[in-house]
Amino acid sequence: MNIQRMQEMANGDSPTYIVAIETSCDETSAAVVRDGKEVLSNVVSSQVDIHQKFGGVVPEVASRKHVESVSWIIEQAFEEAGIAPHEVAAVAVTQGPGLVGSLLVGMVAAKALAFALGKPLIGVHHIAGHIYANQLVHDLQYPLVALVVSGGHTELVHVETEGRFRIIGQTRDDAAGEAYDKVARALKLPYPGGPHVDRLAHEADEAVEMPRAWLESNSYDFSFSGLKSAVMAALNQARMKGIELAPSAVARGFQDSVIDVLVNKSLRAARDVGARQLLLAGGVAANKGLRTELAARCSAEGLPLLVPPLSLCTDNAAMIAAAAFLKLRRGQYSSLTMKAEPLMKLESWSV
Repeated sequence: MNIQRMQEMANGDSPTYIVAIETSCDETSAAVVRDGKEVLSNVVSSQVDIHQKFGGVVPEVASRKHVESVSWIIEQAFEEAGIAPHEVAAVAVTQGPGLVGSLLVGMVAAKALAFALGKPLIGVHHIAGHIYANQLVHDLQYPLVALVVSGGHTELVHVETEGRFRIIGQTRDDAAGEAYDKVARALKLPYPGGPHVDRLAHEADEAVEMPRAWLESNSYDFSFSGLKSAVMAALNQARMKGIELAPSAVARGFQDSVIDVLVNKSLRAARDVGARQLLLAGGVAANKGLRTELAARCSAEGLPLLVPPLSLCTDNAAMIAAAAFLKLRRGQYSSLTMKAEPLMKLESWSV
């Protein structure tokens, strides 16, 4: 037992621990979080190297790797946290959305652990986890707007009070992360493409101008399919003319378009709903260009911007524990008959 745990027991403190499991896609993760804010452990096993050869995530392979990893990942999470399994107040797990096979692996592990320990089970919405990853490093003030940008999601979420979600804007086709991966493939960059496109964009001295999909004047929705097609068209037209476009210039033109739309719609949404904070969440929140531009624009408008550290941007179990704490405090538990929901709606998970 570590010194910190001994001090807690000596002082008569009664912290609340949640162990969480995340297996929605291609990361196997388990974490122990205290009082919904303090990360004691957050173990993540990535499958990126395995899926790189296929240029994307293969669901059957992802599920198999979760089966191989989940038990030792949970054991390591407890070991690093310095607590015993019976000390947790609840077991949390990602219920959806995600790849159904991957979700099922985490669900079975969480149900078995909750049953064996006699502890409550809490199913968590994956996007709620991304949003409340910010709670692990910041104090949240409501109402707020969260810009969630990841491989499968691009959404603007109005959080009026703690744990009450309302999607006010979302992608109508490709999510931003999907567009990044498809453009990276066209530029012959490795998977996952987002970090490589971001790096190339920062190396560019010029940009190939790309269109912006603003949609209707009052819409908060996004569309990146046309932008992706514009990149392909620019590359094909250049090849037909015997011209080689600089990959960095294409990357910068693409990224400038994505960031321009994301930032402007996010700030307009924040103004319109009277948000006290703007939160950035999801895997694409690690994008340097997006973080830099959003920070500059929020600073100019006097709007506090909250961004989690890079380790909490990508899929991880600590964020699932943070969101689960909202349900735990209200005694809102899940049944052991809970099912995985690959298309789970965020609003339905509101506390």
